Amino acid sequence: MTTTAVSPALLTDPRLHACGDPHAVWQWMRAHAPVYRHEAAELPAFWSLTRHEDIRSVYRDAATFSSARGVLLRAGDDPGGGMTLALTDAPRHKQLRGLMADWFNTRSVRGLEGYVRSATRRVLGRAVDLGTCDFAADVAGRLSLSVICHILGIPEEDHEDLYRWTNEAFEAHTSLVSHPMLVEYFMELLYRRMEEPTDDLVSALVNGTVDGELLTEEEAVFNCENLIGATENGRLALIGGMQAFLEHPDQWQRLAADRSLMPGSVEEVLRWTSSATHSMRIATRSVEIRGARIEAGDRVVLWLPSANRDEDLFTDPYRFDIARSPNRHIALAAGEHFCIGSTLARAEMRVLFTELLDTVGRIEQSGPARRLRSIEVGGPETLPVSLTAK
Repeated sequence: MTTTAVSPALLTDPRLHACGDPHAVWQWMRAHAPVYRHEAAELPAFWSLTRHEDIRSVYRDAATFSSARGVLLRAGDDPGGGMTLALTDAPRHKQLRGLMADWFNTRSVRGLEGYVRSATRRVLGRAVDLGTCDFAADVAGRLSLSVICHILGIPEEDHEDLYRWTNEAFEAHTSLVSHPMLVEYFMELLYRRMEEPTDDLVSALVNGTVDGELLTEEEAVFNCENLIGATENGRLALIGGMQAFLEHPDQWQRLAADRSLMPGSVEEVLRWTSSATHSMRIATRSVEIRGARIEAGDRVVLWLPSANRDEDLFTDPYRFDIARSPNRHIALAAGEHFCIGSTLARAEMRVLFTELLDTVGRIEQSGPARRLRSIEVGGPETLPVSLTAK
């Protein structure tokens, strides 16, 4: 870690996450103020939680800590509240999850691995041909979007448009449903699937029922946006994982020499990158955490990278170790809102690292990486690399 001024107030400043050292702030807070109240300023008042035990407990108590009004710290409630998988509470959350779960379970992901592998070989072949490329845009971004588009049932010829539109939204730090071309595309796709269902997730969303009723068009579009948007975390984990291996070449060589370390490597990358910087809940009743009284209606922010560096749980937490065991990280959340795409995210990472080891002779960073200017997601926004084939 680098030296930075230690002030919890800095956590809401995107510049800290882009150019500073938020881990120094989180480390101080874990030791001195693990439950910290931020008074209202540009953002509404909220509580910060920084310890693994407390954050996991909040995740596992969805009745007390609601997701329905939003899971990101912003002014006002999320417009998708109550409509998407991420922004619903029980029992609707479980019912919505039931519409989508079969597309992300272990059996389905195993069936997808052939597609993931071919998509990985395609993007890596293009990157090798370029010689020097941006791993973020040319490899991780294209791979993540291609896979979720395949699951949704978006034709291959439209992937490039979706990639461009989602990148525009991500770069502008706006919701995907604010991008007119993206919304128009999904509306047309929804109508086509209403008339002619196919074997894809969009068909499941527009023709499946919750409580005996079809989803509204708005609900279906918001859930498509939610699924596409969730790929940003997966993409950032792939980029951050590659950066971690470039910065710790001994670990890359260790993995190359012993492929049995791949599962542990994936888990350590997830812990190390913790690409979802925070998740928010709203208390439904008064509750006490470490002596602090949190009232009904209060916002509670869970800082996931802090939880995954908690000294109480992880030995030498600031060391990147692909053989770390146990590794009880919560990079993919916990409880009812455990990431529905967790098995897919792990598969993408495993396939990408395997293909890099098998087909790329050398990968080197060719320029400085630029970190995201965001308090919501974290990691490299760009990662220039040069690749040569074996």
